[in-house]
This record gives sequence, C-alpha cells and structure tokens, in this order.
Amino acid sequence: MNREIKKIILCGLGAVGCIYAEKIRKFCPDNLKILVDKERFDRYTKNPIIFNGHELNFNYILPSENDFKADLIIIATKFDGLKEAVNNIKNFVGENTIIMSLLNGVTSEEVIAKTYGKDKVLYSYFIGHSAVRTGRSVVHDDFNILVFGSENGLDEKVVAVKEFLDKAKIRYEIPSDIKYSLWRKFVLNVSTNQPSAILKMTFGEMQGNRVFVKFATNIMQEVANIAKAEGVNNADNLVKDGLDALAMMCPEGKTSMLQDIEAGRPTEVDMFAGTMIRLGKKHNIPTPYNHVLYEMLQVIQENQKLHSKEFCMN
Repeated sequence: MNREIKKIILCGLGAVGCIYAEKIRKFCPDNLKILVDKERFDRYTKNPIIFNGHELNFNYILPSENDFKADLIIIATKFDGLKEAVNNIKNFVGENTIIMSLLNGVTSEEVIAKTYGKDKVLYSYFIGHSAVRTGRSVVHDDFNILVFGSENGLDEKVVAVKEFLDKAKIRYEIPSDIKYSLWRKFVLNVSTNQPSAILKMTFGEMQGNRVFVKFATNIMQEVANIAKAEGVNNADNLVKDGLDALAMMCPEGKTSMLQDIEAGRPTEVDMFAGTMIRLGKKHNIPTPYNHVLYEMLQVIQENQKLHSKEFCMN
C-alpha cells in the first residue's frame, strides 16, 4: 500500500509544537488542524501565540468534532498532557493514521500504542536548541531535527512520513536503530535537565564544571544500566554518547526543565526520574541518583506551590 500524508493534526502548542506547526502550516495551511480543548481554543483565538515575533493563526479543531480523519497525528504536549492527548485524538484516528510523539522520554510510544496499537505508532523525538518560552511568546533559532523510525526499518509508515517531510522541507534523521537513538536522547535529558533545574546551571556552566560532569556521568550510568535491562542494543555506549552530546550543547542554552522551574510551571520529572525509578524496580536495579533528583524536584515544586498560595492570599 502506497500511503500519502495529506491531512495532519498537531496536538500541543508548546515550544516544540509551535516549531512544527508553523513549518507545516507554511507548506499545507488548509490541511493542518491544531487540536485544542475549548479553553485553549478561546485563549489562542483571542491572544495568538507569538513565534519569533509573529502571531500564529491556525485552523483549530475541538476533540468533539468527527469529520476529519488524519493521515498523520503529531503529539507535542508535555508529559502530563499525554493521556489527555491520547483521549482527545480518538475521533481523528482512521485505519491508516500514523501517530508520532515528540515528547521527551522513552515511554510515550508505549502509552499511545496501548490505545491505538503499535502498528499506528512511529518512534520519534525532537533534537535542537532549546526554544525559549515566555508567556505566549516563543523564540527559537530554527536549529531543529525531527528524528523518527520504526523497529521494522524503512517500512511504509516511515517512507510516508519521509516523503511528506521532504515536501515540507522539514529536517529529519532516520537512524538505523531508533530505540538506541531514543535512549541516547533520554540519557542526556535525565542527566542534564534534572540537575540543571535544581542547580540553575546553563549548558556552558555544566560543561565547564568537572565536578558536575562526574555527577552527570554517574546519572548516565544509571540510565545505561536500565537501558541494557530493557534490551536496548549497545547500551554500554550510552554514557560516552551522552557526554559527547553534553559537550556539543549551546553553552548559553538552558534546559527545558530549568525554564519550567524559572517560570513556575510543572516539570517533567515523572517522565525522567519517575521512569527511571519505575524501571529500576521492575529490573531490581538501584537508581539512587534519580531517587534524590526526584525528591529534590518535588521539594522545589512544592515550595513554588506554597509561595504561589502566599501570593494569592496577599
């Protein structure tokens, strides 16, 4: 069967979602729908998101509508919005719909597959410089790559997405081992997003601090141990690849989790340390670094809630 992607739904207008929503809108504005709930529909239509100084005006669609079957659905929410997104896309999933998740972590594809089946899901993630989100404004320097693939190699789903991205002039990579590639991104996120949010360090500060690099290496080793138990090929290479990736990050950049902490937003600690702790219990592998990171981030978030309540009372 020769698939062709024409109709697209994107769910989630955060920093990453905005990047790809704008790129796809420029290529096929009439065939892109942004899936939102009623509250977001009202907010975005009255006060559009500003991306690199320009207002973004999209064709929005509500979860209750049922006259649009998508060839491709892209989920770009935060981790705490994944379950809602999985439920909200149900009216738009057809027999040949392909679903891609751009969330960080290594579990979102499994969550989606439980509802819609593995045959509809491609492994995927975003790499690039961190976008900076302030209120409704998002700024990004356009360094971004969409990484995707299937455990079945260049199957028809992968080919269909590849052909669409070529037409839309969206940069992408199709690695030979997509699961290893996914864990390579995960090892960097777990070892830098979380401690940077606690220590308030930029990538440059992390790179230049030998004590931090040693600390991050120990966190990476926990990830490698779990990945090996999960059956990821070449998991022993993850620490080296993680350190190489850290060294290549933009020095003045901040991790998305640090930006969340600074803005008082919920973090994705459950997707990082939470996943590590759960998989550690599953395989009886100790994850002491991630336990401490998890608890410290919970303390910070609780403190933010308390300050927020005090502010409201005053």
